[in-house]
Amino acid sequence: MAESRDLLTREQRSRNMSRIRGKNTKPELLVRKLLHAKGYRYRLHGQSGAAMLPGRPDLVFAGRRKVIFVNGCFWHFHDCKVGLHAPTANAEFWEAKRTRTRERDARQREQLAAAGWEVLTVWECELKDRSLLEYRLTAFLESAGD
Repeated sequence: MAESRDLLTREQRSRNMSRIRGKNTKPELLVRKLLHAKGYRYRLHGQSGAAMLPGRPDLVFAGRRKVIFVNGCFWHFHDCKVGLHAPTANAEFWEAKRTRTRERDARQREQLAAAGWEVLTVWECELKDRSLLEYRLTAFLESAGD
């Protein structure tokens, strides 16, 4: 089997990858704007009072004991078309990296649940249907905790 080659140089690829943000991404800002317009207030990036929560959730609703993660499908290995796309350049590295991310996400969700927090993950692909997204967010935030 022929090895696939990256079309960019190592330096170009490194520059592109370094510009990808982990906080305040467009999907996260969209979810925040939607929730703020509906009157919900939250803390950002895992802050719950003085304590940092496992995984540093994107939105924290401390009074409700609920958190929301806004995940990119590719980076967090979602089961949609984008998330299942496997890079051909440096394939073993990317497979291992994305698998570790998925495993870390699962551990952090378990830690949050053990501490009494409810967790919702919003996937980047879910942002296409705003009405369904709004319904899902509202249902999560308004549901009584178990």
